[in-house]
Amino acid sequence: MELREIEIFLALAEELHFGRTADRLHVTPARVSQAIKKQERAIGAELFRRTSRTVQLTPIGVELRDGLAAGYRQIQEALAAAATAGQGITGELRVAYSAAWSGNLIVAAADRFRAHHPHCVVHIQDSQLNDPLGPLRDGSTDLVLIELPIDEPDIVNGPVIFIEPRALVVPVGHPFAERETVSVEDLAEAPLVDITGQPQYFLDLHYPRRTPKGRPIPRGPSTTAWQEVLALVAAGKGVSPTCARAAHYYARPDIAYVPFRDAPPVEYGLLWSATGNTPKVRAFVRTLLETAAA
Repeated sequence: MELREIEIFLALAEELHFGRTADRLHVTPARVSQAIKKQERAIGAELFRRTSRTVQLTPIGVELRDGLAAGYRQIQEALAAAATAGQGITGELRVAYSAAWSGNLIVAAADRFRAHHPHCVVHIQDSQLNDPLGPLRDGSTDLVLIELPIDEPDIVNGPVIFIEPRALVVPVGHPFAERETVSVEDLAEAPLVDITGQPQYFLDLHYPRRTPKGRPIPRGPSTTAWQEVLALVAAGKGVSPTCARAAHYYARPDIAYVPFRDAPPVEYGLLWSATGNTPKVRAFVRTLLETAAA
């Protein structure tokens, strides 16, 4: 038997219908019938009993099906593994994320990715707030899902995955905590906890120096870690803008999240190194987009 004939036999043994088998394999019913007759002639016995209404496996057909099925699966798995290796989707893939909600999506996408590419191990890690691009540049991370904008000549901007409204993190005793919303103009009335290590254009959007009307925004202490931002806010050292969804992931009894009514949303996108545009990176990007859309 040739591999195609084995495939036809096993499909018919499962479908027990010549028309459905033909549709499944994208051939004609006559091609299915021809292949089965050829197999029966070679074996010297009927494999299926046909009537005008039914198709049934004979005892010899059952025995052949059981004998061929495991071997056929092994052949298919070997072919799939070879195709995966040929595409370069093997080895390890390291994916980082900056926010907890992004991490949830990365984990779900990694599960789906492993199902299609079992010979590639996905490692998931946090992205450092003060140096999100360093691991991409030194090769210790292949992909990162992070807040935008990022505009660097050696970094590729992939698709935007999330677009989220903004909120302001304030101490629970702060006057802003009693409001339903705040304005970007209100930032002139409270020191802003600062972040170090990010590109200036990134800070200009997320941690601006002036309000839209030109009023200066006072600066509070600087830090390099998100948990330190929350601790400084809780201690009354300043306030901090963030994504509104952070209220569900980083809730604390000593801080409050107040939605902005006029701030631009936060975009989260995928980044990878310009020298790291590999088949497995592209495959994971496709998988993540499929997972986000599901």
